Amino acid sequence: MNFVDLHTHSTASDGTLTPKDVVLRASSLGLSAIALTDHDTVDGIAQAKKAASDCGMELIPGMELSCIYQGTEIHILGFFADETNPELTEGLDRFCQIRSRRNDHMLKRFQEDGFDITLEDLQHGNPKTVITRAHFARVLTEKGYVPSPARAFEKYLQYGGPYCTRKETVTPRQVMDLMNRCRVWPCLAHPMQYRLGYEEVEKLALHLKDLGLKGLEVYHSSHHQPQSAKLQVMAKKLGLLPSGGSDFHGSNKPDIELGKGRGGLRVSCALLNDIKEDYRSRFPGAL
Repeated sequence: MNFVDLHTHSTASDGTLTPKDVVLRASSLGLSAIALTDHDTVDGIAQAKKAASDCGMELIPGMELSCIYQGTEIHILGFFADETNPELTEGLDRFCQIRSRRNDHMLKRFQEDGFDITLEDLQHGNPKTVITRAHFARVLTEKGYVPSPARAFEKYLQYGGPYCTRKETVTPRQVMDLMNRCRVWPCLAHPMQYRLGYEEVEKLALHLKDLGLKGLEVYHSSHHQPQSAKLQVMAKKLGLLPSGGSDFHGSNKPDIELGKGRGGLRVSCALLNDIKEDYRSRFPGAL
């Protein structure tokens, strides 16, 4: 059976491998396809496509967009993105500007409280990277303020805290509208990470389905098997297609490997085939 990974990150956002190296690593591990889903950007897609073409592997061009639902940050994966579409790139730029203003505010707050953190530290040699809270967690760990990135999130990077206040937000409707207009296939990412409970996750998924949601990430490194089983039932009940991926970030999440997650994750290419069939039904002649 062929296996795929439909949730991966590169240096275009908060991963530590270049888009090319993510593809080459996936190929070396025997995966038949991956989706590159960097946060709020498609900047790594062109490089990943070339690498995939060179090594004979399928590359699904994607993204992972953040938005706020009832006070909780949620993430929506998008597959089959056209990185050359001006409407898409302009929309992503608007979202990134909101993220950048938040990052500037966070950095200023840390510096005011005596933390030795600079923008260059966060960029880590890549000025074009889309900075996320994971970048702050890495720097806080490297500089000895916390023993681990997990502790950085717990102590300093919780939303609503003094270092991560919410000012401007992106809404689910804005994300879904952009994806729908740009023919991107939307899928709710890692639904159990939001700590909402199954009933609230189902309400969230139904709300997003009304806005055009097509998939649910049933299989993910943070989901244990009983959770995935319940999410599989939920997806069928709601008429959403299951998806799955490791959420690979390279050494930023060293316990997660491409295609394997934290050891037990295996995503069949059958899931990708169903997703592609649904996409073609919506956009005849696509792919």
